[in-house]
Amino acid sequence: MFLGHFGVAFAAKRLAPRASLAMLFVASQFIDLLWPLLVLAGVERLRIVPGITTVNPLDFVHYPWSHSLLMALVWGVLLGGAYWWWRRRGHEAVVVGLLVPSHWLLDLLVHRPDLPLAPGLETVVGFGGWQSLGLSLALELGLFVAGLAIYLWTMRDRLRPVWLGLLVASLLAIHAGSLWGPMPSSPEVVAVSALGIWLFVGLAWLAERGRGAGT
Repeated sequence: MFLGHFGVAFAAKRLAPRASLAMLFVASQFIDLLWPLLVLAGVERLRIVPGITTVNPLDFVHYPWSHSLLMALVWGVLLGGAYWWWRRRGHEAVVVGLLVPSHWLLDLLVHRPDLPLAPGLETVVGFGGWQSLGLSLALELGLFVAGLAIYLWTMRDRLRPVWLGLLVASLLAIHAGSLWGPMPSSPEVVAVSALGIWLFVGLAWLAERGRGAGT
């Protein structure tokens, strides 16, 4: 899942209006920001297998430290705790912390059974939404549009429309490219490309900069 995670981050602004959208993006995508670093370091592994699902050609061979349920919960506690230490805002820290494992729950909807429950456990789960392009698009766009609508309502007097428009257009373009663009040439290319999520974090910061959106 891609757009859906950002949709949840947009919606979370309603629950934590003083937290920056950039921070909410980092939290909702935290395990996907960690994962490419572990792949490039050789700790986690993937393969490119065309046709393994209708939507996504990636075979996630081994990624328990970033994408197991247990570690998603651990990373959520650590990130939420770090946010509390930094900002001393308990409610926002809880929202930030919960966004991290929300990523795993959304992935559960679309991944084939490859999501581990904990490092060292062989049990893997996934409902396989990526086997249907229509279902995948409905989930992704539904979450994204709903989350964006909630965000726009929450921030209606504090928006920077140009940067927000660029952010939304970029997200939609990258998602379309992932569905209908060329096949990635190697796992390393996939991992490096995944680090591009930081671009959206930066655009989210620009979309709220100077408008009292918090940090």
